[in-house]
Amino acid sequence: MRGPLAVTTVAVLVTLACSERSPDPWSRVDAFGAPRQGLSEGEVERFEEGRALFNRIFTAEEGLGPLFNEDQCSACHTDPAPGGTGEQVVRKAARFEVETGSCDLLVEAGGENLRSRVAQAAAEMGVVRDTVPSAATHVGSFDVPLLFGLGAADALPDSTLERMADPDDLDGDGISGRLGRTADGRIGRFGRKADVATLRDFTVSALLNEMGVTADGRSERGTNGGALPVGADSRADPELSEEAVDLITDYVRYLGVPPSSVPPDSSLWLEGRELFDAVGCTGCHLPELPVGSEGGVAPLFSDFLLHDLGSALGGAPCAPAASPDEFRTAPLAGLSASRTYLHDGRARTIEEAVSFHGGEASGVRAAFSALDPVRRAALLAYLDTL
Repeated sequence: MRGPLAVTTVAVLVTLACSERSPDPWSRVDAFGAPRQGLSEGEVERFEEGRALFNRIFTAEEGLGPLFNEDQCSACHTDPAPGGTGEQVVRKAARFEVETGSCDLLVEAGGENLRSRVAQAAAEMGVVRDTVPSAATHVGSFDVPLLFGLGAADALPDSTLERMADPDDLDGDGISGRLGRTADGRIGRFGRKADVATLRDFTVSALLNEMGVTADGRSERGTNGGALPVGADSRADPELSEEAVDLITDYVRYLGVPPSSVPPDSSLWLEGRELFDAVGCTGCHLPELPVGSEGGVAPLFSDFLLHDLGSALGGAPCAPAASPDEFRTAPLAGLSASRTYLHDGRARTIEEAVSFHGGEASGVRAAFSALDPVRRAALLAYLDTL
């Protein structure tokens, strides 16, 4: 499954090392939130303009609400720099039919994203915050994902993901990564369930579901999907222009892969890196991926595929192509900036996060648990530098 890809990655690395060319756009940057290397002057300008919109506090007159969670992108994505993580959690609800494996996102009932705040004008008209739809079978919380380096994921060719997928575990390694899919059947790579295809779609969805700002033909909805009272939303749709959406998208696209830190005494780090592969972590958390037309390799530590992680971690709302127990492999680049771990932040330490890995990751968890304290400390020390 991953043999040809690994060879491709090595070939790309050798080519880069042996030729004089511009820096790999996906090499790690020196600071969290910095733009990636090799941007043109025009791209740097778009990065700065997009960052201003990302940090902008929206008002109702500018399109905020009437139902929303936060009034600016960086209210959530703030730590350790804009584009990072935060303390907020997003609640979602969905209906999963075990017999058929079908997933209803309950969009019309408001389950796709439960919004916790109501603009003053809308509240005065009787609009209230979302509640869990009665038809929901699963309700879950999702913490704020890091956005650093996700431009590389956007540039990944579908063919790369298709080549890595092994839904029937034909190679017998116990890991059967599947392609995530959007509601309209496209290959997904964003979102905890890999149900968003492109970075622009990801941006448009976040603007609507988190801030109530409409764009690209998306319309505002009332509480739990109901109609809004006349006048509750004072700005006509779309509330944000295509160019503004493009600028925000490009800002995220141009965010560099976050820095890592190698301690002065690198022997422990090197041992940890070897153990990361030896215990099987790289079966899903691929250290590097070749990035199509953009060139270079991205050290994101993910295969961007869906994996069944078992009932201990599962139970989250489903997605069009993902059961409650399936999750997209979380990128580990920037792990050192995390304060909590897993999709819902339930784990307070990396070791605790590993303990929740079941399903396809059961063998890896067992191998990790079998490490003696010294070797386990080396692996954890390595992970804490990513």
